[in-house]
Amino acid sequence: MNEMTPLARSPRERKPDWIRVKAPTSIGFGETKAMMRRLGLNTVCEEAACPNIGECWTKKHATVMILGDTCTRACAFCNVKTGMPRAVDPLEPQHTADAAAELGLSHIVITSVDRDDLPDGGASQFVKVIEALRRTTPATTIEILTPDFRNKAQAAVESIVEARPDVYNHNLETVPRLYPTIRPGARYYASLRLLESVKRHDPSIFTKSGVMMGLGEQRLEVHQVMDDMRSADIDFLTMGQYLQPTPRHAKVAEFVTPKAFDAYAGIARAKGFLLVAASPLTRSSYHAGDDFAKMRAAREAKLGRVHAQA
Repeated sequence: MNEMTPLARSPRERKPDWIRVKAPTSIGFGETKAMMRRLGLNTVCEEAACPNIGECWTKKHATVMILGDTCTRACAFCNVKTGMPRAVDPLEPQHTADAAAELGLSHIVITSVDRDDLPDGGASQFVKVIEALRRTTPATTIEILTPDFRNKAQAAVESIVEARPDVYNHNLETVPRLYPTIRPGARYYASLRLLESVKRHDPSIFTKSGVMMGLGEQRLEVHQVMDDMRSADIDFLTMGQYLQPTPRHAKVAEFVTPKAFDAYAGIARAKGFLLVAASPLTRSSYHAGDDFAKMRAAREAKLGRVHAQA
């Protein structure tokens, strides 16, 4: 990102070959879309214009976005619409569980818009979704990707942790220096403390966070974010290329090469993350089920080594 003109409305830069994906045309894609519409569910796959939607929906994998399709914030990187949201849908938790059952999901990712208008930031809806999934598809592992619950974080996080999701994800998104232009409604260290508090309340829950690359961050700044995450005992780091959704959004400063992503991944693994996913097309929920299995195996192997040494 050009820091001097982060929201410039110039034409988007042509994507390199490694970032291009095919348009979704499969039967499975159409069936997944039809089911989501029938159940009245929103997905971050659509709202955030995810480049992996064709691949994931063909495999009947979708990330449900609860609490409506309208966000109370306007981050410079995000394609989700901003405005005054509608009332929370009381049927949404069960419809989400029904979707998981119909798709036969072994692992589901649930995210949401920011709902600063709600007294609890929407935390109670996350709890209800987790409870509905446990009732309806008890074998499905649950990963949540929450907002920061600004000014409500402690009570919100405690209530969600008590519902015991398998993975708690909250993305830091970028380096602290770029927060004023890229994530102005959030605070970097508040997000770190949120993830740290999850581990403090329940160390058995995996924690996860992600950053976007190509916004103008410097290499040493990214290394510092990794160190901050490890200090908060975050288990899983995802790193992916930022893509400009529209000319109104923050510009891409750089298309980071696959080789550079590999280098970042090697450094992150050396810093002690249980799992690292880093590539141009990596997104928070991309291959989440497979990654969860790898992360669980990595923890078991680590615990086995500790017991052996003891």
